[in-house]
Amino acid sequence: MVVLVGIDEAGFGPILGPLVVSSSTFSLPHHLLTTDLWQILRKSVGNRRKHLAGRMLITDSKKAYSRTVGIKHLERTVLGALKCLNKEPATLTELIELLCPSCLERISTYPWYQDAGSYCLSADAADRTIASSVLADDMTSNGIELLELKSYCLDVGYYNKMVASVKNKANVLFTTTSRLIKRAFDNFAGDDLQIIVDRQGGRVHYRKHLQRMFSDMELKILRESPADSSYELRAGGKGMRLHFVVGADERFLPVSLASMVSKYLRELLVHNINRYFAGFHSDLKPTAGYWKDGLRFIEDLKTNIPGLQVDMEQLVRSR
Repeated sequence: MVVLVGIDEAGFGPILGPLVVSSSTFSLPHHLLTTDLWQILRKSVGNRRKHLAGRMLITDSKKAYSRTVGIKHLERTVLGALKCLNKEPATLTELIELLCPSCLERISTYPWYQDAGSYCLSADAADRTIASSVLADDMTSNGIELLELKSYCLDVGYYNKMVASVKNKANVLFTTTSRLIKRAFDNFAGDDLQIIVDRQGGRVHYRKHLQRMFSDMELKILRESPADSSYELRAGGKGMRLHFVVGADERFLPVSLASMVSKYLRELLVHNINRYFAGFHSDLKPTAGYWKDGLRFIEDLKTNIPGLQVDMEQLVRSR
């Protein structure tokens, strides 16, 4: 058997709301490693919103989410996948406890996240149960098992401290990604651990960054090209192979699922930001947190709620 991990982020570009980096971890037979898992699991999942026929959508989160569709596909897939792990969070706090328990104490200090414990997730449990059951049966019949879903949620205040420490946001992303890589190595390294990461920016060469993050490991460059870069790292008799691949969030099912987990958690937290400030001014236009619209939202707050005291270190990211 091989352990296959996909890692992807949501929220790298915005100035409001968290950066979330997630991983999805599967166990599967060696002969399925190079196959199209959407084809293998075609009875239970699809990678397009159309013609799902009750199957679960697993795709790049940018395709799963839109302003018109909202989070329904993200929610159905993430909660359905968690149900395959016998996890059924009912509130945002319970979801964070499952995905990123280390950030829960920090999140609790933000006024706009105070109601996370009472913020309920999707109530359509019947449909989710069916989709999850079909996926679980399909995976079992193919010798596949979902082992874990995990996230690192960098709330704005924590993100700003990391930027100050490591100097730029690209280093923040790589550092956080490396924490998930290290977690996978510690928990799943054995005969064959393969980790696929959606390529970060235009970077082709990762040797120096990997040596900095994994200084106690032996590193071997397997391939470095404009399309993908692969490395083998070993320590203590265990090893793993890392693959940084262009468009991995569309090409590899575990990376797509990680992308959707990251996007779902981020969207819920951004929604709570909008909900909190709308309580002070009901006509306030919500924001997704991206640069231009984020600046518009900040100006709207100053104009429409002039007396409101806000810790900008908790609201606005450093650049």
